[in-house]
Amino acid sequence: MSTPATVRVALDDQLRQATINVLRERGWTGLTLERVAEVSGRARSTLWRQGLTRDVLITALVGELAEDFRSTMYPVLTSAGTGRERFVRGLEALCELLERHLPLMLATDEAFHQKATPDDPPDYLHPLIQFLREGAQDGSLAAGEDVVPAADLAFNAVAWTYVHLRGRHGWPADETRDRVVALVLNGIEGVESRKERT
Repeated sequence: MSTPATVRVALDDQLRQATINVLRERGWTGLTLERVAEVSGRARSTLWRQGLTRDVLITALVGELAEDFRSTMYPVLTSAGTGRERFVRGLEALCELLERHLPLMLATDEAFHQKATPDDPPDYLHPLIQFLREGAQDGSLAAGEDVVPAADLAFNAVAWTYVHLRGRHGWPADETRDRVVALVLNGIEGVESRKERT
């Protein structure tokens, strides 16, 4: 029998938006079923009878994000090309994911740190680590020996720069993606070339 923390439900648009609004207002620790019910204009008892709890709301939001990430990155992971080409496609795919989840990303910068289920810790860096390793091996990327920090830096530099420029400055999605990916790609290679010169 599933516990509430492992139940996976699909939230309707109104409930999803209410949950995101409460996250923006109170953060993850302040997210309560009572407040989500109030913001959504529904009775807490109605949500409870539907099997919804605070943990189920979090699991639904984070589960959608994790599942979308997996399905977005899978075609890139199975595609042909150099490590550099796949790295660029991975960063572009990350931007497309961020666009689909922009309201959540603007509400909290911790969505990628939440577990989709208790037994499913997030591993959002894995594809970028793989592409950077491949790029270092095939000579298409100057990613350095330790690609984990480079992947972490690339993920976060793309994610939060993209979200800020789209959500706070109103930049067009395509322009934001192209400029942010180019900046991060050139920055990753620039860090290694500066290390080599020193």
